[in-house]
Amino acid sequence: MEFGEIVSVLLQGAVVTIKIVAMALPLAAVMAFIFGLIRLYSPAPFKQIAIFYIEFFRGTSALIQLYWIYFVLPFFGITIDAMTAAVVALGLNIGAYGTEVVRGAVQSVPKGQYEASIALNFTARQRVWRIILPQAFVNMIPPFGNLAIELVKATSLVSLITIGDLTFKAKSLADTTLQVGEIFGVVLFLYFIMSQALALLFKLLEKRLSKGLGRGGIN
Repeated sequence: MEFGEIVSVLLQGAVVTIKIVAMALPLAAVMAFIFGLIRLYSPAPFKQIAIFYIEFFRGTSALIQLYWIYFVLPFFGITIDAMTAAVVALGLNIGAYGTEVVRGAVQSVPKGQYEASIALNFTARQRVWRIILPQAFVNMIPPFGNLAIELVKATSLVSLITIGDLTFKAKSLADTTLQVGEIFGVVLFLYFIMSQALALLFKLLEKRLSKGLGRGGIN
């Protein structure tokens, strides 16, 4: 098989991988924010729910989570197509790690900012949304960037539920052409390019938010 044809097929798989990342990453961010803030500010019963979510999805295999959503839930009358199962499984898994990013970033805001907002008679909601989170958000960007790269790499698991992502296309080509070196060399390069593109995007986002916030907080 010509090298150009190999690249063409693998690029088709890369497009599917990018689509999965584009859908799973926002889900992960939403779950991270919701459960991170619940862990910090909610009453004890809600905190226990958040802790269960975090520990369950961090303490079990992402592959088994994917299998459960796609293969096991239909036995309970819940049938989900492969793409949705992939997005949900990866989003929930990465989101569980993201909750600790949110919690750590919020707790890293200087104590003086809390005290100043209290002195200015800000409500609890105002303290969180106008003072704490804008500063914490900038601190979240680098670790969220790392999680986004982990998400890119984790998408290789979805090939096991027959989604035609980059890894699936590579395996199929390798089985039919036996051109293993060329195929997986291109695959390595494509995963690297996608990861670096995400890293650059998050660096630019961090830089822009840092400029927009200035020194931030209450001076």
